[in-house]
Formats: sequence, C-alpha cells, structure tokens
Amino acid sequence: MAEANIPKKNLHALLIPYPFQGHVNPCVHLAIKLASQGITVTFVNTDYIHHQITSNPINGSSSGDIFAGFRSESGLDIRYATVSDGLPIGFDRSLNHDQYQASLLHVFSAHVEELVARLAGDGDGGVNVLIADTFFVWPSAIARKFGLVYVSFWTEAALVFSLYYHMDLLRLHGHFCSQGRRKDLIDYIPGVKAIEPKDTASYLQDTDTSSVVHQIIFKAFEDVKKADFVLCNTIYEFEDRTIQALNSKIPFYAIGPIIPFGIKNKTVTTSLWSEADCTQWLNTKPKGSVLYVSFGSYAHVTKHDLVEIAKGLLLSRVNFVWVVRPDIVSSEENNPLPDGFETEAENFGIVIPWCCQMTVLSHPSIGGFLTHCGWNSILESIWCEVPLICFPLLTDQVTNRKLVVDDWKIGMNLCEDRSLVAKEEVATNISRLMCGKSREEVKGAIGRVKMSLENALSPTGSSDQNLGLFIDGLMDKAHKSNGHV
Repeated sequence: MAEANIPKKNLHALLIPYPFQGHVNPCVHLAIKLASQGITVTFVNTDYIHHQITSNPINGSSSGDIFAGFRSESGLDIRYATVSDGLPIGFDRSLNHDQYQASLLHVFSAHVEELVARLAGDGDGGVNVLIADTFFVWPSAIARKFGLVYVSFWTEAALVFSLYYHMDLLRLHGHFCSQGRRKDLIDYIPGVKAIEPKDTASYLQDTDTSSVVHQIIFKAFEDVKKADFVLCNTIYEFEDRTIQALNSKIPFYAIGPIIPFGIKNKTVTTSLWSEADCTQWLNTKPKGSVLYVSFGSYAHVTKHDLVEIAKGLLLSRVNFVWVVRPDIVSSEENNPLPDGFETEAENFGIVIPWCCQMTVLSHPSIGGFLTHCGWNSILESIWCEVPLICFPLLTDQVTNRKLVVDDWKIGMNLCEDRSLVAKEEVATNISRLMCGKSREEVKGAIGRVKMSLENALSPTGSSDQNLGLFIDGLMDKAHKSNGHV
C-alpha cells in the first residue's frame, strides 16, 4: 500500500464528476482519498452544480471553494475549478433532461479542454492525470491530446459496468437492440452469474435505443476501453468473479466504499439543496422504529406511484421521515402528495425536502430505508446496518435491487410487480421490514455484509491494497508518459 501523506512527485490529477448529485458525492470523497496519498487533485464542478451547492445559505458564499474549509483543516492539496456545461445557470435541467444530456454529450468537452490546456501547461506542477466519470464520452481524446494518463471512475457496481462493457455480446445473442428481444437467462457475460434480462440496467431493457442517454452510454463505453485504469466504487468481496474477468481486459480496481464517513465534521458541502435537520424529531422516537424514505436526487416517480406509497405509509402507521424533493414528480408539480397527507401523518411522520442522508441513516431510531436503490444509498445503508425496501426507478437501480434482495438478502421488494404499485402491498411490506421474522433475517444478513465493507477498508483489506496497486501503476504510467515522475 502506498504510504499516506508521502508526496507523489509531479502527480497532479484533474477529477471531473458527472454533474449529478449521486456522482459528485463519491468524487468528492475520491478526491480526499487520493490527496491523502500525496497526489495533488484539482476537482472540477460545472458552474451550475457549483451554483446549486453554494447558493444555499447553509452552504456558504456563492463565490466559495467547496474544499476551502477542508483544505485548511487537513493541509491536503485539493484545488477547485468550475467550467460551463454549455447551458445558462438558470436553465431547468430537471424539466429539460434530454437537452441537458445533449449539452453534456456535444458541448461540455470544449469547456473542459480549455481548462485542461491551461492546467496541463503549468510546468512540472501541471495536470498530468485525468480522472473522469465513466459516463463522459470524451476523456480519451482529451487525455491523448495533452499526454495525460486517463483514469475512468465508475460510481456504480462492477456488475453493471460489465453488462454495459459487453453490450456487443448482448446484441449478438439477441438480448439487446433487437426486435423480439430474448427473455431467457443471460449466461455468457465473462465473470457474471446467469442473470435475467429484467434484472439488467433499465437502458439495456429499452427497445428504443435512439435516445440521447443511449448515445451517451454507447460512446462512453467505447471510450472507457481506451482508459489506462478504471476505479470502481465497490469492494472485491462483493463482486470477485466479475472484477477478475474485467481485469483480464482492463486494469480495474475496486477501492470502495467511497462514502461520507465523517458526518460529524463535515467540511466539504456537496448537497445541491438546503438540508433539513430532523435530528430532534428522530430523538423522540424509539430505537429502530423509523422508516427513512428517499428516492434519491435524480429519478422521478409517477404521481400514481407516489400517491399509492403515501397511502401505504399511512396504512402501515410506521414512524417515517420522507424526503420529497421539489421535483420528485416534475419541477412543474408543486405539491405531489395527496391532500391532507401531512396532517394525517403528523403524529408519526414528517416530510422534508432534503437532508444529509448519512446523518439520518446513522441515527439509532432509523430501522429501515425505502429506497430507489441508488448505489450510494445501498453502500451507506450497509455501512449503517439499515435494511432496505427496494423500489428501483431506472438505470442501475434495477440491477442493484437484484444484489440487495436476491443475492445479499439484506432487503425486500416494495412491490413484487413494479408496474402495479398498490397501497395495501406497500403497507404490508413496510410492516414486514420494520417488525417480525423478516426483519430479523435481513438485519442479520446486513450485519454480515457490513463486515465485508469494514474488512475491505482495513490496512490489509482489499480496497486499501487495490488503492496502493492503482497508485503504483499510476506512478509507473506517468513516469513512462512524462519521463520525470
């Protein structure tokens, strides 16, 4: 393992997250992890993401550097920059999702290239490593143009990466991009146990693959095959066979979990919305009695499903904290909850627009998490030993549900048929998770899975060892590229 705080002479990495909350969060903590190993990191947010984070009064000045406080406390060399994503700051990216994605696909790279040209030309201290989210389509071209080592950062499970990486096999076998798509088991992806098509990422189940998101996925997974290294926010013990198979094709390092451990001394603010503090309310509830409900920062829920879930919560009579962000249905829908919902629930539930998730999950009164199955949420739940009720909405969440419910047994489905959300089934499954035999089974399983996370992060654990191997490889690659590292 590379020793912490030993400067890695001339290693200066530009780190660019995909501009969504669920991608920015792990990238911030990756920056801290790498800087702790002596690597200079320049973290790049889009102007819009920077504005969202810093315009909230609780988060500080709009002209601020989100790492300023952390840098002064830690002494780590983490710098900060912003670039345009090609759209005005006031543009409604939630309401105009496709236009936003198209700008990231076609326009964003020109702004990044201007920044790289400036920072890569700073002499011996200049940027010589580009770490970019795997969903970007341009990193290999920019890295090649400026002679940078290219590291791709995958923020999801290795299983999902492998399915995307092998889209050619899925096409060849008729499980993707074909009329009359096959429904039988997919049993030919290297290192992946047989998986049902319904458990692949939602974009791999679509019959229409002409969308801007599909264009991004296709181009991104052509580009990642040109990366020098891939870092993944998972642990080897979760996905050993899949990671071994990927390593035969590309240097692939599992260095997770990359999650916000230090919640008490949180000096890097990443939230795009003002965070409500519900700690005092939670303090009034018995241990393990509260269900935390959140569907993440990005995916939308239909009005029908949201109403049925709301009615199911009321029927269950379980204590709950529900994060209902302003655009959960649409940014044009001001109040998507049923009339009178909060009044009816006032003795046992509260609704908030946003919160610090780790603060809530780590509170002793939390006994379960009704989740969209985002990968960050799953890792954070495991770390806090909070069992899950799964309601996947799109993208990798569908596959993550399989891992949680079918493979690891640390949660259960909200509805057996995702297309038929009904308040009675919602209430029944919430009750199953929060009390009784089912609860004891998932609690025991999640305790065992957490031990794997803890072991991976120990000084002799797989993630710590993999980080060291990655840094050694990075040093060697940069030495060959630059001749002086």
